[in-house]
Amino acid sequence: MPEGLRELYVDELKDLYSAEDQLVKALPKMAKAASSEELRKGFEEHLEQTKGHVQRLEKIFENLGESPKGKKCKGMEGLVEEGAEVIAEDFEDSLMDAALIGAAQRVEHYEIAAYGTACAFARELGEEEHFSLLTETLEEEKETDEKLTQLAKEINSQANEGKGEKEEKAAGKKPKRVA
Repeated sequence: MPEGLRELYVDELKDLYSAEDQLVKALPKMAKAASSEELRKGFEEHLEQTKGHVQRLEKIFENLGESPKGKKCKGMEGLVEEGAEVIAEDFEDSLMDAALIGAAQRVEHYEIAAYGTACAFARELGEEEHFSLLTETLEEEKETDEKLTQLAKEINSQANEGKGEKEEKAAGKKPKRVA
C-alpha cells in the first residue's frame, strides 16, 4: 500500500503502463472491426502513438529506478472487455463503427483522467521531466478524443440513416432519399 505521494505516483504510473500495454493488444482488433477506412486508419495511427506512450512511461520508470511491471489496470481491462463485446456484436458497418467510437472514447476519457492525475503528482513531486513527458501523452490522448468526436458526427449520421433504411426495407417500403 502506498505510504506517500511518491509511492502513489509510482502506483499510478504502473497502472498506466498496464493500461497502455492492454491497448497495444486491443487496438489492432478494433482497427480490424472498423468498416470506415478513416476510423481504421485512426486506430492504426493511435496504436503507433500508444507504443510511444509505453516508451515514455518506460523512460520515466528507468529514471525512477523502478519496474513498470507488477500491476494490472482493472479499469482498462473492463474497458477493453467492453470493446471486445462490441466487436462480437453483429452490427452493420456504420453501426459497428459508431459502437467502436463509443468504446474508444470511453478508453480515451479514462486515459485523460489517469494522465491528468499522473501529471499533477509529477509536478507536485518536482519531477519536471516526467511532467513534460506525461503532458505530451495527455495532449495526444485529448487530440485522439477530439478526432473520434469529429468522426462520430459523420458515422453516427450514417448509422442513423442505415437504421431507417433497414426498417423500411423490412416493411417492404422503398427507402426515402433526401437530396
